[in-house]
Amino acid sequence: MTVTTTEDRTTAPLPETGTDGWPELIDAVREAGQYTTKAEAERITRIVLSALGGHVTGDERVDLARALPTEAAQVIASQIPATRPLTAAEFVDSVATRIEGATPATARWDVSSVLSVLRHRIGEPLLTRILAELPPGYALLFGVPELIRAA
Repeated sequence: MTVTTTEDRTTAPLPETGTDGWPELIDAVREAGQYTTKAEAERITRIVLSALGGHVTGDERVDLARALPTEAAQVIASQIPATRPLTAAEFVDSVATRIEGATPATARWDVSSVLSVLRHRIGEPLLTRILAELPPGYALLFGVPELIRAA
């Protein structure tokens, strides 16, 4: 599958939905986050994907869902778009409220564990488009250095 963006007319290949499967995604998150069980990795993955699903919109949301396994795509696509964009810190805090016993530090670990796996699964062209849509600070959550523009 190939996607062409209207802004720059560049073509970037996207993985087909389900090519890497849900179990493989969960295994990758379990390894990245050093979770002790698959169940814990799956629970964290669902929470982070549901939070992300409300903040990625438009073509980027569609392409993100297409690039992920079917179960992950359904979690992303089933979310109602957020009424206002959250800063990266607010996003982490919102995830912390969904995880019993989480602190901002543990929620940041959880978010980064899931998003860094997504980064490798969706590819740089789509990630760049998603980051352009989100407020500053999200790149670090995906494990990407973020350049700060001089004023």
